[in-house]
Amino acid sequence: MALANVLLLSQIAGHVLLFILSLCIVLPLCINLNQFCGHCLLFTTGKWREEDGMFDVHWASNGFCTFPLITGIFLLIVSLIQIYRYARMKDEESFIALFVDVVLGIWMLAMSILSAIFITLGFIVWCDGMTERFPSCETSAGQNIIRGDTEKINTSGFYIEMGTTQFGAWGAFAISVGIGVIALLKLIHNHQVRNIKVSMYLERQRLVNQQHFDGRSTPPIVSGNSSDSDPNK
Repeated sequence: MALANVLLLSQIAGHVLLFILSLCIVLPLCINLNQFCGHCLLFTTGKWREEDGMFDVHWASNGFCTFPLITGIFLLIVSLIQIYRYARMKDEESFIALFVDVVLGIWMLAMSILSAIFITLGFIVWCDGMTERFPSCETSAGQNIIRGDTEKINTSGFYIEMGTTQFGAWGAFAISVGIGVIALLKLIHNHQVRNIKVSMYLERQRLVNQQHFDGRSTPPIVSGNSSDSDPNK
């Protein structure tokens, strides 16, 4: 029981951290998409023009930003549901519920690692283009660098926004690993307890049947008078 309580508290704490980290993914990414007028910064490339020193940008697919955004929203919803569910839990979880927790943990783990890779590699590609002109990617923030910028793209906060999003994605991956391991441990523990209960029940039934069989197999006691009277007949 003590182990189960420790694991339950660990799951609640893990989902609280996952809720905070999912906000670190969703909010900065939404702000960046708004400031870039719906364009995705990740994996965006371009060339610097010698004539005016502007960046001739080739925008990447919005899917590179959409997937981390969907991942953050998914983690946000799952963490809220699990926090509410674990906080109200009184009885022991069923095997099906524990199995669902393991499956959710695997999904969160896979989506968070993919999102973290997309954000990290995509931001590196963007910064490689920025460092061709500026000494660092951070110093390019806030500069009017986009050629033909009729949409008034705001580049002032992209470095902090993408850095926060990257931190949230890798943090969510680490927490998802812990949550998945705890869910798997609870599933294994539940399976072991069920096997022990089944074994104890079968052993008890075997002993009961053995005692019943021993009671019926005891031979009857034959009286001496009846045995002496047989030869006379």
